[in-house]
Amino acid sequence: MATILTGRKILLPGNSEPRPATITIAAPSGKITSVEDGWRTRDPASVHGRWIDALDDVVIPGLVDAHVHLNEPGRTDWEGFWTGTRAAAAGGVTCVVDMPLNSIPPTCTVANLDLKRQAASGQCFTDVAFWGGVIPGNQAHLKPLVDAGVKGFKCFLIDSGVEEFPCVSESDAQHAMEILQESPTVLLFHAEFDSSPAPQSEQPSTLYSTFLSSRPQKLETDAISLINKLQSQHPSLRCHIVHLSAASALPLIRAAKSSGLKLTVETCFHYLCLSADDIPSGHPEFKCCPPIRETANRELLWEALLDGSIDCVVSDHSPCVADLKKMDGGDIMGAWGGISTLGLGLSLLWTEGSKRGVSLAQIIDWISKKTAEHAGLGASKGELKVGHDGDFVIWDPAAEFTVTKESLQFKNKLSPYEGLTLRGRVKQTYVRGNLVYDHSTGFADIPCGNLL
Repeated sequence: MATILTGRKILLPGNSEPRPATITIAAPSGKITSVEDGWRTRDPASVHGRWIDALDDVVIPGLVDAHVHLNEPGRTDWEGFWTGTRAAAAGGVTCVVDMPLNSIPPTCTVANLDLKRQAASGQCFTDVAFWGGVIPGNQAHLKPLVDAGVKGFKCFLIDSGVEEFPCVSESDAQHAMEILQESPTVLLFHAEFDSSPAPQSEQPSTLYSTFLSSRPQKLETDAISLINKLQSQHPSLRCHIVHLSAASALPLIRAAKSSGLKLTVETCFHYLCLSADDIPSGHPEFKCCPPIRETANRELLWEALLDGSIDCVVSDHSPCVADLKKMDGGDIMGAWGGISTLGLGLSLLWTEGSKRGVSLAQIIDWISKKTAEHAGLGASKGELKVGHDGDFVIWDPAAEFTVTKESLQFKNKLSPYEGLTLRGRVKQTYVRGNLVYDHSTGFADIPCGNLL
């Protein structure tokens, strides 16, 4: 049976504010077949199918998180498809794109992609797509991975932190770009380049400032300068900067975009919502690479997001077990660098963005429409329009809640957001018209996510 969604506040493409609308989602395809103006009351004599009336709650498109580490297979004690996609659904995310590293083996060959798909099968509460990886020596696998369905490729210009996913040299990156330049794909860069390692600090390893000084903004500006140089030699290939933290790189990004290079850029919830000035000593849960920087830097990132220099916002959900986070000793320098965010991103951005007069439509553009387009999913995800998947979220923008360990749905409940009071609560999440999460009753019994 079809699903009929109606409500007084539905955010449709091209609208700056939610408005009354009625949407029909076909079964079994889960595709939107009609979008009509106006909220409708149910007429049992003329309307057949499942009826969902959001009334005065806000309906938004399902979010697309294009930067998530689900770590399965191989490191499922860190995270997995079951727990990670449940956490995503609880935050209104209906599609995640899984990074190629931190699982064992990494997604650097078609055989390894097949292993990942096998591990994910039957476990996903959201749809899941996959990035491939570029590492030294795997260039022969890149075109077969495109043919097998990966949405693009990730590489590191600095040590990744895991030995099975080594960083690439300039010549490695150039070779990969030569191979990929005629393919419908994108090359993602972890844009830190350590050309002259910083001297070892004598400051305590429990101070966040010690870690911050070890990853200066110059690492990002040097990397982006190199990427711009390489991309100018392969202008048909889109390149993408993941998790930008350094505002000093923005002039390089703006110049590249102005020159016509196909360059896109993401930043993360933590760079927009946290500040190094407020991070207490001995709290490794705040460590990520590149680091959270000072308040003035954060404000420049917001300006760049608003003027379009930064295209989209993602979580970079990168969890690990407590032992690797060095939670007992508070050793920030020795801790795993990654922040867990799945389930909180919409509320974080709404809470922080509201202070700056940012609209809901702008936020959804950054975390749904633009992320879908970045991952090659713009024809089916990110907007409530005919032909797209019926992925939507019923949301209360005024509700407030405090982040507690018990409220976190991901596997290892370590988060720098614990204790924060946030605005905006997801009440229900639907994937292709199927209810996968309800704040009052929990998760669907059977996961219905597809592997894309």
